[in-house]
Amino acid sequence: MTNISLKIENIAELITVAGPDEKRCGKAQGEIERIMDAIVLVEGEKIVYAGSVKEAPKYELNADATVIDATGKTVTPGLIDSHTHLVHGGSRENELNKKLHGASYLDILRAGGGIMYTLKKTKEMSEDELYNQALKSVDRLMSYGVTTVEAKTGYGIDSIETEFKQLNVADRIDKNHPIDVIHTFMGAHAVPEEYKENPAKFIDIIIEEYLPRFAEDGRVKFCDVFCEDSVFNAEDSKRLLLAAKEHGLIPKIHADEIAEIGGTKVAGEVGAISAEHLIKCTEEGIAHLKSGDVIANLLPGTSFNMGDHIFAPARAMIENGVAVAISTDYNPGSCPTENIQLCMYLACLNMKMTPEEVLVGVTINAAAALGLEKEKGSLMPGKRADIAIFDAPNLDYILYHFGINHTDKVIKDGKLVYEAV
Repeated sequence: MTNISLKIENIAELITVAGPDEKRCGKAQGEIERIMDAIVLVEGEKIVYAGSVKEAPKYELNADATVIDATGKTVTPGLIDSHTHLVHGGSRENELNKKLHGASYLDILRAGGGIMYTLKKTKEMSEDELYNQALKSVDRLMSYGVTTVEAKTGYGIDSIETEFKQLNVADRIDKNHPIDVIHTFMGAHAVPEEYKENPAKFIDIIIEEYLPRFAEDGRVKFCDVFCEDSVFNAEDSKRLLLAAKEHGLIPKIHADEIAEIGGTKVAGEVGAISAEHLIKCTEEGIAHLKSGDVIANLLPGTSFNMGDHIFAPARAMIENGVAVAISTDYNPGSCPTENIQLCMYLACLNMKMTPEEVLVGVTINAAAALGLEKEKGSLMPGKRADIAIFDAPNLDYILYHFGINHTDKVIKDGKLVYEAV
C-alpha cells in the first residue's frame, strides 16, 4: 500500500495532459482528457496517481500528510513560462506615450530607447537590487500558476560582467525560491553602438569571448539570438548558434518578430529546440519549423502590447504539425506582464487556439521547449508534483473569464507554495 504525503480530493475537473513524454503536435495538441470527480496522490516530490477516484490505488496517508479539498476547482500541471527576460533594471513606462504617438518598436530602439535604455539601467543596478526587483516578478508568476520559468540574459551585451550579473541573479532566485529557473544566454540581444555598422564583428566577440566563459560556468543551458531587421541577420545568427552547439549549449532563436529575414530557416538548419515570437512567420517558415522539428514558442502578449493587431499564425502551425508553446515574454518593454493567464486568453482570442491547445502550450509543450518534458508538464506517476489549482469549475471558464487571476493554490515538488488570500 502506497504512503501519501499530499492528497488533492473532490476535484471538479482534472486535466493531467497525460500521454507520451514529448511535445504534442497537430491534433494531439488539442487532445486532452478531462476527468471529473478526480483525485491526485503525491509521495514526496513525485506524482503517484492522478485520475478518477474510482480507479485510484489503495493508499495510506502519512501522519503529517496534507489534504486539499478542491471542490468546484480545476487542477492542471503547474504552468511553465518558457520565454522571459526576467532579470532587468528599471522599467520603460515612458515608451507608452511614444507608441500612442506612432513610434514603432524599432523607432524607439534606433533613438536609444527600448533595449538600449534597459541595458543602461541593468548595468547601473547592483546584483542585490536586480535580485529584489526580479523576486517580485517571480512571486507574481507563481501567483498565476507558474512553477517553472526560463530567464534570459541579454541586458549586458557588450559587458560580460553585466551578463554574468543577470545570470547570478537568476541563479540566486532558482536556489532561494520555490520556482525552478532555467538559464539562457542571450548576449546577442542587441547591437552595441560601436558595432552598429558591423554587427558581425560583435558576433565574433560573443563567439570568441563570451561563449567559452558561459559554457565553462556550466549554469546556462541554452543560447538565444535576436535574428531581426536592424539587429542580427540570418547568417550571423546561424554562426553564433552553431558555435553555441560546439560549446554544448542548445540553440533558441528570436525569429520573425518584426520582419521575416530567414530566422525560421536558421532554426531548422541548426536544430534549434524552439523559435520564439514568429509573428511574421510565412508558410515557408512553418515548413522550416516542421522539417527541423522546432517548437514554435508564441508570445501573444507581445503582439497585443505592440498594438498592430498582428499575431503569430498558430492555427496554420498546428494544422501543419508544428508543436506550439505559449509564453509571456515578460520583459520591461514589449511585454511588461507576468500574467500568463492573460496570455493564454489572448492565444485563444487572437490566435484562435482552443483552450485545450493553449493548456498543452503552457504545460507539456512548454516543458519540451526547455528540454524538461520527461519530468514536468503533465501529471503522471513518477513526474514532479508541480500542480496548479484554479478556482474555476473547468478549463473553459479560466479562459472565458479573462483579466483576473484564477489561481487558488500552487504545489511545487509536492509542497504547497502559494495560496490565494
